[in-house]
Amino acid sequence: MTGTANTVTPVTAIHLDAVGGLAGDMFAAALLDARPDLWPACQAAIAGLGLPKGVAASLTAHNDKVFRGARFQVADPADDSQSVHHHVHWSDIRGQLRAALTGAVLEAALDIFELLAEAEAVVHGIPVERVAFHEVGAIDSIIDIVTVAALIAALGPCRWSVGALPRGRGLVKSQHGMLPVPAPAVVELLQGFTLYDDGEDGERVTPTGAAILRYLAPTQGPDSVPRRLLCTGVGFGSRQFKARSNILRATCYGAAESTAMADQVEVLRCEIDDQTGEDLAVAIDHLRQTAGVLDVCQWPVFGKKGRLAVALQVLAEPGAADRVLDEILDETTTLGVRRGLCQRRIVAREQVVVDNITVKRAGRPAGPSVKAEMADLASTRGAARRRDLRRAAEAKALPEVGKDD
Repeated sequence: MTGTANTVTPVTAIHLDAVGGLAGDMFAAALLDARPDLWPACQAAIAGLGLPKGVAASLTAHNDKVFRGARFQVADPADDSQSVHHHVHWSDIRGQLRAALTGAVLEAALDIFELLAEAEAVVHGIPVERVAFHEVGAIDSIIDIVTVAALIAALGPCRWSVGALPRGRGLVKSQHGMLPVPAPAVVELLQGFTLYDDGEDGERVTPTGAAILRYLAPTQGPDSVPRRLLCTGVGFGSRQFKARSNILRATCYGAAESTAMADQVEVLRCEIDDQTGEDLAVAIDHLRQTAGVLDVCQWPVFGKKGRLAVALQVLAEPGAADRVLDEILDETTTLGVRRGLCQRRIVAREQVVVDNITVKRAGRPAGPSVKAEMADLASTRGAARRRDLRRAAEAKALPEVGKDD
């Protein structure tokens, strides 16, 4: 196998590189190459299908003299590779899955097939319930999807991402005759994904592979969050290409071992020179109460013609930035707001209550820090008394950090 799986640290993110393309068997092989400990869960799901005699799925090591990894294959003695698969109605497959699987595995398998059925319905202009699968209805494709569903269920919630997808060239043979690549159902399923032409002929993303991607809803943009690489796996497809290996690579990541966390914020900036301080104070109060606003600050600046103005900065969650920007334009007299996405590092923090005083605890790289909320001490008279109460609460909060860790 390609990498040594870390089965102790939970996988929080998985990135897929479709070097040769993406199909159900390639996805299963790549994930099992990275996490061979998940093979028993896949075998249990496959066994539940009650397969005909002689039909079996296997995971084998493979080497194309460039990469080494794994292949996931289904052996079916009754299958004639030259024959055309019979029609299998979606309703029949759905009944078979419900009789064989349970829990998260069943849900994932049904959802992937449902996406396939919906795509086929759009392509052929028929209701979903009338969809009949051809190649995808074959026993090997059903096993591929059930195995993939078992892997997704075993891994649990995590962030999925994928690089640009090769779209392929030419025509592919199907039950409906020769079809352009990507096949119509694949085109329907990959709406919104980034594809490119790598110069290789033939099908690169199969309908099953496209349905898996649509189900996972992976991102294709940059990921700025620091992550720890846990393991990697390579899954081989059955075809060979001229200039590249026919592989799908999966890299699995866990949370970075750091007390600091990374995320992104939207920075909204403007200057205001024609609004009274009294009214601007009210506006800033309203902005602080706006959903998605993380922080608001202001400072004096010299504007045009040497006039004293106020610089206003609002930090907002990226998903709320458009709404917050509108609020700034409504609440202030500025005529324009500059915006930019900014990376930041933040420490893990929490609040605890000690002797009726709220104390903020932060996990800094050099060790935990604590700070009592002055609002909870405001009713106490005397600076010395407030200081003593603050120090006592902070001292009691510090040992608890160590216990939690």
